[in-house]
Amino acid sequence: MSFLKHPALRRPLLALIATTIPCLALAETPAGYPAGYAETIAKAEAEGSVVVYANTEHAAVEPILADFQKAFPKIRVDYIEIKAADLFSRISSEAAAGALKADMVWSSAMDLQFQMVEDGIAAEYQSVEKAAVPEWSNWGDKIYGITYEPVVMVYNSKVIPYGEMPDTRASLAKWLQENKERMKGKVATYDPERSGLGYFAVSADAQNSDDLWPLVTAFGAVDTKFYTSTGTMLEKISAGEHAIGYNIIGPYAYLRAERDPNVKVVVPKDYTVVLSRLAIVTQQAQHPNAARVFLDYLLSKRGQTVVGNEAHLFAIRPDVTGKATIAGLTAEYGNVLKPVAIGPDLMDAIQPMPRMNFFRKWADALKAGK
Repeated sequence: MSFLKHPALRRPLLALIATTIPCLALAETPAGYPAGYAETIAKAEAEGSVVVYANTEHAAVEPILADFQKAFPKIRVDYIEIKAADLFSRISSEAAAGALKADMVWSSAMDLQFQMVEDGIAAEYQSVEKAAVPEWSNWGDKIYGITYEPVVMVYNSKVIPYGEMPDTRASLAKWLQENKERMKGKVATYDPERSGLGYFAVSADAQNSDDLWPLVTAFGAVDTKFYTSTGTMLEKISAGEHAIGYNIIGPYAYLRAERDPNVKVVVPKDYTVVLSRLAIVTQQAQHPNAARVFLDYLLSKRGQTVVGNEAHLFAIRPDVTGKATIAGLTAEYGNVLKPVAIGPDLMDAIQPMPRMNFFRKWADALKAGK
């Protein structure tokens, strides 16, 4: 008699199968998801974890990771924080060697994220939440915008009284020229030649309006200081060492303003560039189902509520309410907001010749103000 036909052994084996299979079939599915999604969750739980490479500070995403763990306790998120300057090169080298450890890459460097799509690093996945986010925030089902972050100006109200701070680029350029001596060394912004994010933001400015260039000339006139870190700029503005910060990423600016009543945020009224932290599931993902579940969570109403109202990274999903959301910003600022669409045009900013031309024009404008 074979092993499987032995009555004493067959009954426990059938009992084991009967208790195991239903567990897979009954994996909890979020409300409104297709019934087949239970299988994706079951596979994700079997994988056990998802490895995320990202450049957002771990402290900022902690509420998101904690809530995901509550929603999917059997899926661990291994969140590996890598500086923006190193993220793309690490992903590219690992992928080229066929040894990419990341199941998902989530980064604010929009141009470099899209480069990964062009390089074949991103896998195609039609998220079950795709219809709930703006059409421009997805490209080819390979890359998704998760946040909606305005690029703002900040100032220290102890140095610049309320009501005096300009709220457009043209008025700021004029005001700086009129207050050259008072503002010497008091303005901070990104160094576009050393900061990829800084270059991307200011090149988006140039695409929106020629008003950038008189402002850069004014930066030269007041001996503006250039940085690679948002945190450093905000620290110095908070301390009063600098009075104004230009092109500060919104979530960090608003958080600093909450902690320090002297730090005020200005959403430029001529136009406000809006950036997004973009996520891809990788082709080489070792935990592809867990990566899909995490991406769907980030885009879900539950996940986006945490993104906007707990992590303060500004939710991109229109049906999520609160101050740090696309709905809240649109209600207050409307057509002033200029989101950077996801698509091949993102690559324009990183082509060698346009970059060289931009830096030459930048240097000439700064020199003209000195």
